[in-house]
Amino acid sequence: MKLNELLKYDDIVIQCHDNPDADALASGYGVYWYLEKMGKNPKFIYRGMNEIQKSNLLMMISALEVPVDYAPNFYEKPELLVVVDCQYGQSNVTKTEAGTVAVIDHHQVIEELTELSEIRSTVGSCATVVWDMIRSEGLQVNEDKLLSTALYYGLYTDTARLSEMNHPLDRDMIEVLDISMSIVTEMSNSNISLEELKITGRAILDYDYYSKNRCLIIHAEKCDPNILGVISDFSMETSGVDVCVAFYISPEELKFSVRSCVREVHANELAACLADKIGGGGGHLKKAGGAVYPDKLESIGVSYDFKSINDLFVRRIEEYYDKYEIIYAKDAELDISTMKKYEKQPQELGYVKLTDVFPLNTMVEIRTLEGDVSLRLDDDKYLMIGIEGEVYPITKEKLEKSYIPTGKPYSRNFEYEPSIRNLFTDEKKNVMSVAHGVISSGRTRIYAKPLDRYIKLFTTWNDEKYYSGAPGDYIAVREDDIHDIYIINGRFFDQLYKEIDS
Repeated sequence: MKLNELLKYDDIVIQCHDNPDADALASGYGVYWYLEKMGKNPKFIYRGMNEIQKSNLLMMISALEVPVDYAPNFYEKPELLVVVDCQYGQSNVTKTEAGTVAVIDHHQVIEELTELSEIRSTVGSCATVVWDMIRSEGLQVNEDKLLSTALYYGLYTDTARLSEMNHPLDRDMIEVLDISMSIVTEMSNSNISLEELKITGRAILDYDYYSKNRCLIIHAEKCDPNILGVISDFSMETSGVDVCVAFYISPEELKFSVRSCVREVHANELAACLADKIGGGGGHLKKAGGAVYPDKLESIGVSYDFKSINDLFVRRIEEYYDKYEIIYAKDAELDISTMKKYEKQPQELGYVKLTDVFPLNTMVEIRTLEGDVSLRLDDDKYLMIGIEGEVYPITKEKLEKSYIPTGKPYSRNFEYEPSIRNLFTDEKKNVMSVAHGVISSGRTRIYAKPLDRYIKLFTTWNDEKYYSGAPGDYIAVREDDIHDIYIINGRFFDQLYKEIDS
């Protein structure tokens, strides 16, 4: 869905979920701003039993001039209803009758979608979705600093102060928004009440520790999701704790926060594991979070109470640890006698000489769907671009040995095109604009075999972050370098490689 599809309607109401948070307010504000820009006269409301009381949200509405009204008894039937940060028919939003319903959200799809829907469940906030939709219409939210600040604060609060932010689109937004940091700081410092301070203290005293995996599980009372992050962050200061999961239960959903301080556990991956098929989870390598929905728990036979969910989390954490084999490429030597030999098939890929993007010795950050990678540029560093937009470093020697340049630019459409940012100046450049095409020379030989279990692979070029492999993917090692071990997506293996005689 595009925002301009809403312009054929005149009587428009924007509604966020009951008991709105900062992201809901920011998202509705963004849609309201766009429609007003386009000459419409929309209304922005929230309903439910409770009017906003939290000090940071009252401050947000006042300081950022958020045009929202509390309308518990709203019985009009608008021509168009736009629900933001929720889905029409969910229990957390009072149902408003309308001629047509549009949905803009970032949560997992749990209701039948209307024709006018834009749901991106991989991004950190609905504010990010709205920002990108406005940008796609050729408008810049930085025209209005109050709106920019609201969108930033929506993402900031929905990702535990940006600690659970994972998608590159979230990072793109916060880098370009022109915000009033003084207002953000003031709102953030009003985010926890004295009662929430007590909640934090009581939760920290009520913990379960599992020595096998050095894991702490903490049950909190219902609170602002940011408080879970506060609880988790403080608890991670404890000796002997590698992983912490803090959660609370409310009638609508269960919220949880995950922290990790060891490289062998990515918090975002563990969060996704905890919420698998019953909610959604994601974030950063060290900090993540998510939600579990009560109706989904029923489908797997788990009661919606503290003990049952605590037991479920313990089981899933055990399963997470047990299902992975960890491989450190710089020390590992795979048994090639159990592997078949392959060579690359002709396939156009892309490459970038990184010093063509920024000068020698520049510290850069490479942004991809898999996360950010930081490195210092030298003449030997190149970047390969795979068939799905995935990128990985390669040396000049291996590039020249393995590929033949096509002499043409490399052009392909990806879900998210990788980019490079100068860490000193903050200047960002798109990788695809300077990418060149290459085709395999046929001289790259590997040994490979399909995985029969999950693995975490620490490569020789990055021993701080692992790459995950699942059954059906392939683990491979270059014939000419026994420590150059990597994972190949099983969906593409037959496109990229063909078996040859040993």
